[in-house]
Amino acid sequence: MPKKNKKTMPSLPEAELDVLSCVLQRGKTTAREIRETLSDARPMAHASVVTLLTRLEAKGLLRKEKAAQGKAFVYEATAKPGTVYRSLVGGMLSRVFGGNGLAMAHSLFETQAPSDAEIDQLQALLDTMRVKQSTGADHE
Repeated sequence: MPKKNKKTMPSLPEAELDVLSCVLQRGKTTAREIRETLSDARPMAHASVVTLLTRLEAKGLLRKEKAAQGKAFVYEATAKPGTVYRSLVGGMLSRVFGGNGLAMAHSLFETQAPSDAEIDQLQALLDTMRVKQSTGADHE
């Protein structure tokens, strides 16, 4: 039986999701650094980035602290990346794929084929999952 998430992520607009993803990837970061990182994919004014950061903070997904120097704030995620990613993927799995994980994985790999090394890692993950399933290690 699949484990249920105790806390689910709120549904996020694409711009907020882009900013949150940037913070998750960078770790502690400023609005300026986020704007520069996203400039090719999503050019935004500094004020727009700050607005999105404020919204994410209000949703409890980010926290900010005063930078050691200057007037900037440093933002960081309130949860570990893996926790956020699992919640986001779980929501997408339910909403977009109707809970069909195989369809989601198939769509993912059609979009971007895994490298040979990634295929090896996926096989190892599947082997581990098979062992856990056959031994009942996931059941409480």
